[in-house]
Amino acid sequence: MERLLQTIKIAINEKIYVKDPESSDLGKRIIEKSILMIDEMGFEAFTFKKLGSEIGSNESSIYRYFENKHKLLVYLTSWYWGWVEYHLVFSTNSISNPHEKLKRAIEIISRPIEEDSHFSHINEVVLNRIVVNESSKSFFTKEVDLENKEGYFVIYKRMVSRLTEMVQGVNPQYPYPKSLASTILEGVLHQNFLKEHFQSLTNCNANEAPTDFFVDLAFKTLKSN
Repeated sequence: MERLLQTIKIAINEKIYVKDPESSDLGKRIIEKSILMIDEMGFEAFTFKKLGSEIGSNESSIYRYFENKHKLLVYLTSWYWGWVEYHLVFSTNSISNPHEKLKRAIEIISRPIEEDSHFSHINEVVLNRIVVNESSKSFFTKEVDLENKEGYFVIYKRMVSRLTEMVQGVNPQYPYPKSLASTILEGVLHQNFLKEHFQSLTNCNANEAPTDFFVDLAFKTLKSN
């Protein structure tokens, strides 16, 4: 299993980037430092000029990999969901009981993030904070419909589809499986955002991850139908 995980590559839609950042040391440095900088200063303040200065490279060299910082953010969020997906698949593939499978899936999606040594140039803990705080900016744009047609969000949509199938496995008659699946996926991000910034609006805290809430929500919803 360890040897297999070392060969994993998160496949991102080629239309998101100009040159695959995984194909060179410079590309990997762009990804590594952009994650740290966006986390520190926020997406609005982040620029390719600042990134170039941080990695000791010309701003123009970054444009050889990404057309703009929006596409870089789409790349980062896509990579994050691809990484979560591979953990989800490996952790649930051998589970035959549909209730246990859905419960395990929710645990994977909502558990506290730890760094993954298989991807040394990406800090998954920091990337998770970016996804919680900034990912909505990747699709709250005028171009979202076109980008959706181009397949920019295919990994995220595939995650929803996987979760939808698990919901249907628990209760095939439930009429809103996609809505429940996408609510769980987005709700985990929202509850983590509230936990960090609006603590009075959530029961989640440093000692209470959203896991129990979404397990309770999912199974009570599916049982009542």
